[in-house]
Amino acid sequence: MALQINTNRPDPALLDLPWATPLDHWDEAHLAALPRGLSRHVVRFVRLSGKVVAVKEIKADLARREYDLLRTLRRLEVPAVKPLAVIGGRVADGTGGADAGTELDACLLTRHLQFSLPYRALYSQRLRPDTSARLVDALTVLLVRLHLSGFWWGDVSLSNTLFRRDAGGFSAYLVDAETGQLFPSLSDGQRAHDLEIARVNIAGELMDLMAGGLLPEDTDPIEVSQSLVDRYYELFDELTGVERFETGDRWRVDERIRRLNQLGFDVDELSMSTDLGGTTIAIQPKVVDSGHHSRRLLRLTGLDVRENQARRLLNDLDAFQAAEHRQADSEELVAHSWMSQVYEPVIRAIPAGLRNKLEPPQLFHEVLEHRWYMSERAGHDVSTEAALSDYLTHVLPGKPDEDSIVGVDTVELPVLASPQN
Repeated sequence: MALQINTNRPDPALLDLPWATPLDHWDEAHLAALPRGLSRHVVRFVRLSGKVVAVKEIKADLARREYDLLRTLRRLEVPAVKPLAVIGGRVADGTGGADAGTELDACLLTRHLQFSLPYRALYSQRLRPDTSARLVDALTVLLVRLHLSGFWWGDVSLSNTLFRRDAGGFSAYLVDAETGQLFPSLSDGQRAHDLEIARVNIAGELMDLMAGGLLPEDTDPIEVSQSLVDRYYELFDELTGVERFETGDRWRVDERIRRLNQLGFDVDELSMSTDLGGTTIAIQPKVVDSGHHSRRLLRLTGLDVRENQARRLLNDLDAFQAAEHRQADSEELVAHSWMSQVYEPVIRAIPAGLRNKLEPPQLFHEVLEHRWYMSERAGHDVSTEAALSDYLTHVLPGKPDEDSIVGVDTVELPVLASPQN
């Protein structure tokens, strides 16, 4: 039987690997020492042309099916490992404990996701409780994205997921699509079935970690797994609820982002489409790590502010990008326009006698808050100029002066303020 290589990117180095030997007996010279998750199949990391690939030994029909599914998921831009090849027609040469002439299972090759880790490797690092919760949130985001793409997983678990930090955020990636099926759309029953699988599997995996002493004693695996289900429904409802409004109602965009923030999610991508019936908003969430917003804002604008301020300013920047229909422009170009057209005019408009009240980023944040409340009361978008005028007349004059305190609620100033000259 001739070796069969099915790949869209042929690599001659594939022929150098010992396909005639069972995978669990491959020589260490071919392997890369990386942490592996739990799997029902033999999986090894292998060096190939200067890169690392994951090789999974599996029945030929399942390997080809999973290869095709993963390629489709990549085209749908769903976070999943990248399939490279299926190696079939393997026949043992007598090494590695298999009799010569024995047919061996096929191998599915996927690109190793750089800087990613399986959940057991992450939890072995004694994660802080908030980090652990963000990992569950990352898996929630992945499951929602899969379901919105019509993908029924069939084996939702931490073991079948890889996690990595991405620009300060936690992202979850599907690793094992063996049991998955792709439909035009999923029914409520199919989604509920996947969630029940997730609830049972994750509870069992966390119980296993607890037995190994890798979880704090006060962790409740049942509660954690149920939290994924609860968070899923909150996020799915928020993302699938179509919101239509008249062009120019930017405050409604802000309101939608606020609701996601209250759920604990941040906005990774925001897009708007305009048609004859109005404007439809669609938002892509992301689970982010501490300090992500301040680092992103500093990179884009040079403004060095605290995290909550940065989140608020970036939300306005993202809403500005969508309202101006500039999703195709680079972040840097949009940020430059936002600074010159939105942020800097507000700061320049502050009368000299009021400039010691608040630092510029905090002042801009409060103007945005004032604009949102005015828009909510009015039921339509209030311009930044109108909000600024009202804020300067009725709010800012009554605030105490600050001495370079950034991000502190002025209500707390009598307790927290101290001279910093």
